[in-house]
Amino acid sequence: MKLSDDRINHLSHVLFRAVNAMDEVDFMEEENEVRLRVKQVLVECLRQFDGIDEKIQATLVSYSRKIVEGSREWDVMWSKAYDEEIRKLRAV
Repeated sequence: MKLSDDRINHLSHVLFRAVNAMDEVDFMEEENEVRLRVKQVLVECLRQFDGIDEKIQATLVSYSRKIVEGSREWDVMWSKAYDEEIRKLRAV
């Protein structure tokens, strides 16, 4: 999933404020350091998802019977492949 740096920054601020609002949470680092770490984790997660998209695209294109991208069949096959890749990620 491709997001601009501005959107990732916005998400990191939103997540930080949500966690900071919890009474059960106290930060041992400066707020900006925590927010930067949240941003770093978001970027790492998004990179994993980018890799999944590319892998699924290559798999579907490699089928001997060509599937038209954007068709209902493509959507179903892509969804199944995506679910399988997510299960693999959770297993690791």
